[in-house]
This record gives sequence, structure tokens and C-alpha cells, in this order.
Amino acid sequence: MVFLAIELCLTAMCVALALVRPALGDMWFNSIETRLSHYAVHRAKTIVTIGLLALGIRLALLPQLPIPQPKVVDEFGYLLLSDTFSHGRLANPTHPMWVHFETFLENWNPTYASMYYPGYGLFLAFGQSVLGHPFWGVWLSSGLMCAAISWALYGWLPPGWTLLGSLLAVIRVASYSYWVDSYWGGTVTAIGGALVLGALPRIKRELRVRDSVLLGLGMTILEYTRPYEGIFFSVPALTVLMVWLLRRKSPQPKSAVAHVAVPFLSIMVISTAALAYYFYRVTGSPFTTPYQVNMSTYGLLYFPWQKIAPVQFHHETMRMFYRGGAVVGWYEVARHHPLKLQFLKLWVLWLFYFGPIFTLPCLAWIFTRPKGALWKSLSPELRLLLVLCAATWFSCALTIYVGQPHYVAQLTVVFYAIMLLMMRDIYESGSASLKFLVRSVSFVCFALFVARVAAPAFHLTPQPSWTRTWCSLDEQNLERARLLNKLEQMPGQQLVIVRYGSEHDLILNEWVFNKADIDGSKVIWARDMGAQNSELMHYFSNRRAWLVEPDLEPPRLSPYVEQ
Repeated sequence: MVFLAIELCLTAMCVALALVRPALGDMWFNSIETRLSHYAVHRAKTIVTIGLLALGIRLALLPQLPIPQPKVVDEFGYLLLSDTFSHGRLANPTHPMWVHFETFLENWNPTYASMYYPGYGLFLAFGQSVLGHPFWGVWLSSGLMCAAISWALYGWLPPGWTLLGSLLAVIRVASYSYWVDSYWGGTVTAIGGALVLGALPRIKRELRVRDSVLLGLGMTILEYTRPYEGIFFSVPALTVLMVWLLRRKSPQPKSAVAHVAVPFLSIMVISTAALAYYFYRVTGSPFTTPYQVNMSTYGLLYFPWQKIAPVQFHHETMRMFYRGGAVVGWYEVARHHPLKLQFLKLWVLWLFYFGPIFTLPCLAWIFTRPKGALWKSLSPELRLLLVLCAATWFSCALTIYVGQPHYVAQLTVVFYAIMLLMMRDIYESGSASLKFLVRSVSFVCFALFVARVAAPAFHLTPQPSWTRTWCSLDEQNLERARLLNKLEQMPGQQLVIVRYGSEHDLILNEWVFNKADIDGSKVIWARDMGAQNSELMHYFSNRRAWLVEPDLEPPRLSPYVEQ
């Protein structure tokens, strides 16, 4: 929260300076803007530069932000996807001892697989198989995300404004955010949203097959990552495109079908069939998703009108998770305090995507509209962007969870487009004060980035927190990683029995996660099941057994002794 406070103070200072010294730094800003505008004219060069800049910055930050160690249960679910794909499989056979390995967000019947959709896992698998670690898939996706955002903004804004927005995205999303410092971020979904948004104006202008293919590819990515929210995002976009095509006055209507409908539908049919095949291999049915299997198995709730179903759990820890605050707690909040829940959801999104400095130009735009003419001041472009936001927000508002920023990652480019269109309006208004406010946005963001880089030298590094801003740190299970590394250095194969204390944090400190090939793993993690551990000892009699107690300070690893 330190950097949020600093950002708020700098934003307030900019407002004050806009009122008393609006010409401050005018020549300096003019010089920079001229150079950037000249560079931004070269579109392909700019897009590639933005992508490489994002990749280069994250590489440069590795000494400060090393390859992350997973801790949140969702991360392990995505890493299971990565490892499964890296083994050349879509799903894994159910292990005979699966009850001992049962954990959150994973399915064991009819196959051993993650409950998540495959899109993000494919990037992680590329990093794992080709580059040696799943993190490099995260890294690569961050560069592609920034390049896609830049490409999309070129369809909506002049070159200079596009370059500005692209640089802001690199700083605010691709440098310090949890999206590039964990294994459950929104980079891939953001790529999908950018492809969809960037294709729309290009199709209208040129009716090129390439743009129709990119539109289909963008919606495919949403289908493969976050299909629920993706539907609410895609339907308004497709509706606008269909209305435009039907109203389009052209003597050759066949060109619209050949250049737009056929390529787009071909991509969607192929991708949907491939996804259905994936479902078939994982769940046994092309119409049943792994997510649905997990929901029915553990009585997972998603909407407040659903009923809590009775479930027979094999482990107390599983019952505590699926019937504790992580699920039922939010279910009760959604049913009895819906306004509070919606406020919390907005707060989460505002903190991550906007913060004080990005809110400043939006408020300035609103308050400088003519009285009673706010709606008329909205250009057709702004109206469409706001509709996309409203539709996607509606999908989130229906659920019981506060959610995370990556739930609406497809809106990343939309948020930047809205902000930049408003910034351009007030910049060109002729007011020196408003012009200064617009310029201060990029200056403050750059200053905050420099401050964040220098933070460790001044002992100001943010602590891991669920209050996610553009530079907050995510939780990491360093102790599990330390013990895992120790066990992997030992001769032979290892079996680790995990015994929790009564107050254990299941969401942020779960230790029982395994790779796709359990029997072939050097280290296997299992739950403590008391007397039932004997069957596990018998099955893995060739392994050295250990007991780990994560709730001790520090966590203790000791030889396992059967009782």
C-alpha cells in the first residue's frame, strides 16, 4: 500500500500544479511528444519494439523478481496443465492411490487433470518444454500481450497516442504485476481481448481476411482461457460487427461473406471442435468441461441462486476448503450483502487497472463535459467500449466471488482505449491545465516505475498482499520450494506425507500437489491419512518416506515413522 499512497500523493500534486503552473515543463514535453509521434508512425516497428521492451524489462528485473515459486492453489492447477501437455498428453490416468493425493482444483475421475481450460496451460507448457521452465511461458505471453495491445490501439487511435498507451501498459501490467510474477495471471486472456478489439475497426475499414482470422483467433483464446466472461465480451462485439455488415451499402455483399464470415467461422468451428475433443479426452464427454466435473464432485458454487449440495469428502482439509470461507463464505455474502460484494469487486478492479493516476484523466474528462450533455459527448467508439465493459462486468456481477483482476483480463485493452480517448479529448480542448493533467499521467507512471525499481535499496519493497496494485507482490511458497529442492538432491525417490495443524491456511499454504506422472516423479506429495498411510507405504515401498509439518516454524521435515 506504500506505493498506492505515493501514487495518490503524486496525483494530488499534479492536480495542484495544473491549477497554478500549467505551463511547467512545456518545452520538455513538446520535444518528447514530437519524437515519440515520429517513431510511432512506423507501426510494425513500434509493435515489435513494445513487445521486446516488455520482455527485456522483465528479464532485467530477474535479480529483483526471480522466477516465482507457486503458492496459490490456482497456480498448481495451471502448472498441472503445463506438465500434462509437456508429457504429450491431454489428460493423465487416474492413479490407484489417488485419494492420498487429492487436492484442490484438480480432477481424479475419470482422468487426472486440472479443472482449468487449456489456453494458459499451453503457454506454460511451451515454456516448460521448449525453454526449460513454465515461467518462460509467462514471460513470453507478457511480451505478446503488450505487442497485441499496441496493435489493437492502432486501430482506434493515432500513432502517438497508441505508443503512449503501449508504454503505459508495459509499465503497469508487464513489469511488476502479479501477471508476470505468478502462474495464474491474465496475460493470455488479455491477448485475446486485444485481438478482438483491434480486429473490429480494421474489418470495417478494409474487409481483409487477415483481420477476420485475427478476430477468430482472439475469440478462440477467450474460449480457451475464460469462456464464461469471454462470451459476455464477445457477443456485443459480434453484434456490432453484424449490424454494420447488414447496414453496409455495397454492390458486392458476397465480399463480406468471403472476407469476414467464412474465415471467422472457419477458425471458430475448428477451435471449438478441438476444445470439444479436449473435453472428451479429459471428462469423457465433448459437452462436459473439467470445470463442471470439479464443481459437481466437490459441490463448488458459482452463483448465489445455486444450492449447496451434500458431498462426501475424503479429507477434512478438502471439506474445510469447499465448505469454508473460500466458497461458502462468499456464497453467504452474495446472498445477504450483494451491494457490499459488488463494491468489493469494483475496488479490486480499480486498484489493479486504474489506481489514482489513471482515474485522474477519466474524472477530468467527465467533469469538463457540457452540463447535461455527458451522453452526447460520448463518441461512437467510446460508447462501444463502455458497452463491452458493462457486458463483461455483468458476467462478474452474477458470481459469488470478489474475483481477481485477471477475471476480466480481456478488458485490459478496452480500459486503455477508453482512457486514451478521454486523454486525447481533454488534451486537444485548448486548456493548458487539462493538457498538463494529461502529460502528468505518463510522467507519474514513469516516476513510480523508477521508484519501484529503486525500492529495495531504500527498504520499501512491497510485502506480498491480496490487495493487488500494479506493483504488489504475490504470495510465494518459498519453504515448500526449499524443501523440494533439498529432497530432489537426495539419492533415490522420495515420498512426503504432509501433516497440517488445526489452523492451517489452505488457500495460501497448500503443499499437496504433484506432477502429471506421479509414479515417475522424484518427489511425491501426499496427505496424512493416519492408519491409511500404510497402503501408501506398501505401494511405494521403494521410496524413502518423510513427514513434513508446514505449520511449524520453520516447517519441519523428518523421517516418517508408521504408527
